[in-house]
Amino acid sequence: MQAPQATRHTGPRRTRDTVLVDLALQGGGSHGAFTWGVLDRLLEESWLQIDGISGTSAGAMNAAVLVDGYAAGGADGARAALHRFWERVGVAARFSPFQRSPLDMLLGRWSLDNSPAYLTIDLIGRVFSPYDLNPMGTNPLSGILAECVDFDRLKQAPIKLFVTATNVHTGRGRVFRNAEVSPDVLLASACLPTMFQAVEIEGESYWDGGFAGNPTMTPLIRECRSQDTILVQINPVERPDTPRTARGILNRVNEVAFNAVLLKELRLMALMRRMPLSDVPEMAMLAAMRIHRIASESLAELGSSSKLNAEWDFLTMLRDEGRMAADAFLEAHGADLGVRSTFDLEPLLQGL
Repeated sequence: MQAPQATRHTGPRRTRDTVLVDLALQGGGSHGAFTWGVLDRLLEESWLQIDGISGTSAGAMNAAVLVDGYAAGGADGARAALHRFWERVGVAARFSPFQRSPLDMLLGRWSLDNSPAYLTIDLIGRVFSPYDLNPMGTNPLSGILAECVDFDRLKQAPIKLFVTATNVHTGRGRVFRNAEVSPDVLLASACLPTMFQAVEIEGESYWDGGFAGNPTMTPLIRECRSQDTILVQINPVERPDTPRTARGILNRVNEVAFNAVLLKELRLMALMRRMPLSDVPEMAMLAAMRIHRIASESLAELGSSSKLNAEWDFLTMLRDEGRMAADAFLEAHGADLGVRSTFDLEPLLQGL
């Protein structure tokens, strides 16, 4: 599994002035490999300079790996680090009980809906907690993070890093910055409470950051110089049909919950643009942010159980999908970066 060679693109975008951007990366289990592909493609563009990254769950993992890799070796170092991280995830998945069933493999489906281990854990998890099933609190990502991220180097990295986790006791999100980020912080940001024990940090217990911000936009506005934020979204906001199965209903509940805070922040931005805010500097900064989005409808077609599928072939398929989505975004909106928003926020105000 060799890291892919950089694909250099020629054309007008290569000669333009540097544009400062920040990134907002959603979580979503192994679907975070889509974000890997997006980042891999964006890092090929030398005119794009990343100022800060806010990430939650898998988005936080991608963010930390990118920031550390960039500190070590620039854009190419970041690309290599991301490849190494996801490659290690794929290797670890060979020994995971969550494997596709022969039927799913035969039909070319990436879901685990017919996986005996997945179905068993899904049912048992409705009765027993992670404290019953995993009393040692082990997490396979712990060793991978220790191998793939230099947390001392991360503290001094030039790209600002913001990782969100949810305080179990207060329900509020906490944003951890470069100097505070540790393996436990990243594990806390990705801690699904039905699968893993809460992660204790400084005497407080934390769960998945998606409950409080997926991802949190505020620090990008307050602490970054960039006025352009690229949101990489992997959780569908809208679905055309009403779910009727138990699994479908639970999946949609989770999607709504994990998008709720992000949508509130985006609605606030849209609202602020309608108001005269010259006398309120922070609100004026909020209104002035240029928002862009990279997403793919193909992710909505994947079953929720596929978020636990970390087969290398699946991860690289998602990576390639992410690269294509980023390439399409750059072709359509690359010239708009640093100039205007390309994600229309006005529809988010409908019904309010």
